[in-house]
Amino acid sequence: MTVAEVAGAPAEKPLRADAERNRRRIVDAAGELFARRGLDATLNDVAHHAGVGVGTIYRRYPDKELLIDALFEERVAKLAAVMETGLHDADSWHGLVSALSGALELQEGDRGLQELLLSSGRGRERVIAMRERVTPILAELVDRARAAGALRSDVEQQDIALIQIMLGAVIDCSREAAPGLWRRYLAIVLQGLRANPDLPPELHTPVPAGELMDRVPSSWRPPRRL
Repeated sequence: MTVAEVAGAPAEKPLRADAERNRRRIVDAAGELFARRGLDATLNDVAHHAGVGVGTIYRRYPDKELLIDALFEERVAKLAAVMETGLHDADSWHGLVSALSGALELQEGDRGLQELLLSSGRGRERVIAMRERVTPILAELVDRARAAGALRSDVEQQDIALIQIMLGAVIDCSREAAPGLWRRYLAIVLQGLRANPDLPPELHTPVPAGELMDRVPSSWRPPRRL
C-alpha cells in the first residue's frame, strides 16, 4: 500500500488470512511503538514487539518508510472517520466541536503522528494526501455550522485547520507536564468561534502553576525529520 492510495489509487489485492494477520500485528506494533517512542523505533524493534520474525517484516516492508506509509494511511482513515461522525450529528455546532476535539484526541494519543506527517522522503506527499481526504469533510462541517447561524459568518475551514495546528502545539509541549491542558484552550477558542456567544463556559482544565508551568514550554521540541 502506498500514500497515493489515500488519494484514490487502486488498492492492492487482499492478502491470505495468515499474511493479513501478520500484517495487522506489524502495523499495530508499529503504531504502539511510534506512539510511545516516536520514530526512533527500528524495524527490528517493531518485529520483536509484534512477535514476528525479522525476515517477515523485511519481506513486507523492506524499509521503514513503507511501514510509515501503511501506518499513516490507517491514521488518515481514522481521522476521516472521526470527522465524518460530526457530519452525522443533527446539531451542526456540536458536530464541528466533536470533530475538532476528536482529531485533537487522536493527536494527543499518538506521539509519532506529527513526525509521520513531516518525516523526510514522502513527507510532503503524505501531507497532500491527508489534506485531500480531510479538507472536504472539514469544509462541510464549517458550512453546516455557519449556515445554521452557530458559527461566525467570517470563519473559514482554513481557520479551523490552523486552530488545530495551534492546539496541537499545546498538546506537544504539555504532554508530559500537564496532559489534557489543550482542552482549556480549546474551550477558549470555541467561545470566540461562536456566532452568538453566551456566558463563557467554565474552564474545567486548570492552568499549570509555578514550576509546572515552567516545564510546559521547556518541553517543546521541534519536529524531527528522518
